[in-house]
Amino acid sequence: MPWVPPVLYAAVLVAGLYAGMAGLGDTRPLVLAGGLAGALLIDLAERRRYPAGTPAVAAAVLLIVRIALYVVISGADGSNVSRALFVLVPLYAYFSFGRALSVALAVACVGALVVSYSVSVPRWYDDVERVSDVLMLALGLVLAVTMAAIAVEERRLRVRLERSNQRLREYADEVAALSTAAERNRLARDIHDGLGHHLTEAAILLEQASAMRDSDPLAADTALVEAHRAVRQALDDVRRSVRSLHPGAPPFRLSAAVADLARAGTGAPSVSVDVTGDENGHPVPALTALYRAAQEGITNARRHADAARVSVRLDFAPDAATLVVTDDGRGFTPDGAGFGLAGMRERVEQVGGQVRVDSSPGAGTRLTVTVPSDPA
Repeated sequence: MPWVPPVLYAAVLVAGLYAGMAGLGDTRPLVLAGGLAGALLIDLAERRRYPAGTPAVAAAVLLIVRIALYVVISGADGSNVSRALFVLVPLYAYFSFGRALSVALAVACVGALVVSYSVSVPRWYDDVERVSDVLMLALGLVLAVTMAAIAVEERRLRVRLERSNQRLREYADEVAALSTAAERNRLARDIHDGLGHHLTEAAILLEQASAMRDSDPLAADTALVEAHRAVRQALDDVRRSVRSLHPGAPPFRLSAAVADLARAGTGAPSVSVDVTGDENGHPVPALTALYRAAQEGITNARRHADAARVSVRLDFAPDAATLVVTDDGRGFTPDGAGFGLAGMRERVEQVGGQVRVDSSPGAGTRLTVTVPSDPA
């Protein structure tokens, strides 16, 4: 509180000079002004030299010097207003040494005034003016200690607040970094599961078309058509991923995306889609995992199962969403599943879901994927 001492210094100077000019007391103007100027210079020098806080040894020396100056100033002040300067003693002590020493010095200041009156003024306690001086000094010291306590607590809280803000900034940076990493991982999974899958399929189909160009032109043309479909699906996946990055992008709709998958193929097998319930309220990561599972199931039925019909059922319940992909193809042994099924399980497990594959050679395949609406 740098404004408190200068205000008191100014009040003491004005009162002392007025008392001297009015003949109300014995004031020595030069000593009074010099002492007050010295006290003010000490305050300014301390704030400049120790802006972050005065060390204990320096604070003790400065406190002793201030007390000595206040004694000199009191001796040169004919108005006796300079006694108010002693309220600064516990104030400075509180900031540098804490409450205990501050209270002790406040009591010592009152005791010093009582001893001074006891020595110089017989039966001073019968004089209302003297008793009033003691009480006013005591009251001023109490207010000074209280004010110092409030200031120290405010400073402590301000430091804690700054530290909390710094921690919040650090946490915000960590959250931003984690969010960036999570988005990067999501895009990487989308590229791997979608774009990579379709481009691999297109590359294989183009190789087949090249190999069969002379021996079976019709099969080569069919392979080219299928390669074109795979590339088109890859482009759709890229557009879907890019659109999801824009703040104003429309929300992802699983039922519409699965319907697009069903319409994308040409020829056998035919794919039917049945949707029950409302997908609103289900988290997008869970719906995306179901979409990738449907994509894997439909693609496997088309490319490997030699199926005539594929049915896709989506059931949206309040607590979970379920995808069932069934085909009447040649089936397989689930224990020998490849990387596609393993990647599907990993993605579904990341959103708290489960994958079940029921299949056997010659009996078709049933893929069931369930994801909760609340992964926690």
